[in-house]
Amino acid sequence: MSSEKSFSHLKSWFRKNTKGNVFIALSGGVDSAVVALAAKKALGEKAIAITANYKTLALLELEDAKRVAYEIGIRHVIIEYNELEDENFVKNDVNRCYYCRKSLGENIKTYTKKYQITDVVDGTHLDDIKDYRPGLKAIREYQIKSPLLEERIGKKEIREIARKYNISIANKPSNSCLASRIPYGNNITQEKLKKIELAEEKVKELFGVSRVRVRDHGEIARIEIGRDEMEKMFNKLKLDQLDIVLKKMGFRYTSLDLYGYRSGGLIVIND
Repeated sequence: MSSEKSFSHLKSWFRKNTKGNVFIALSGGVDSAVVALAAKKALGEKAIAITANYKTLALLELEDAKRVAYEIGIRHVIIEYNELEDENFVKNDVNRCYYCRKSLGENIKTYTKKYQITDVVDGTHLDDIKDYRPGLKAIREYQIKSPLLEERIGKKEIREIARKYNISIANKPSNSCLASRIPYGNNITQEKLKKIELAEEKVKELFGVSRVRVRDHGEIARIEIGRDEMEKMFNKLKLDQLDIVLKKMGFRYTSLDLYGYRSGGLIVIND
């Protein structure tokens, strides 16, 4: 199906399956941006974007969400809560994403009455169900709907739609919360999250790469880069600069993962 037809189906989904005001969970990524765009075009002022600043969200993601909402011209609500107050999330077991999405569902629900919301939707799409995503269970428990998934729209079409409508993050690499950089079984702390965020920003700044993960293995920072950008890392002077910066942050050793970036690069459990 062409991206034009997919977008038409997406707009029709909102007209057929929603009754009143709709919350679109806008994360700062391209998937939810396209959902928000379709909702705005289909429902006008009944479409409201909602972004959760839950303290494990990188600042750049929050800024992207704000910019996209402005570009689309959709009303934007930002809510705040602290995921680190949830001991189930902090203990960082294999169900971490479930507890994360559960907190999101609970917090969004508290705002539905205020904004007279009848439906909540997110940016889950067809390709997402190929990965290990325990958070999807929580989304369904809170009756959050996924129009991209229901219309069987995948990442390739999503990006094509975003480019056609000049959404600024159309080519933005997929991202995940900062907590995903910490191996299962290791507690999540604000200190670790901030260190990871600053480390990834520094790698991008020094080497001009777009897709970066700094995996926190205690004393070791394991850097994953998209294989198509790996050559950008082979600069001795910049590597020396990065090593100094990361040591100041508290990492004793820095390694570059030669396999490169892969989704789910930390689906391991520490004993």
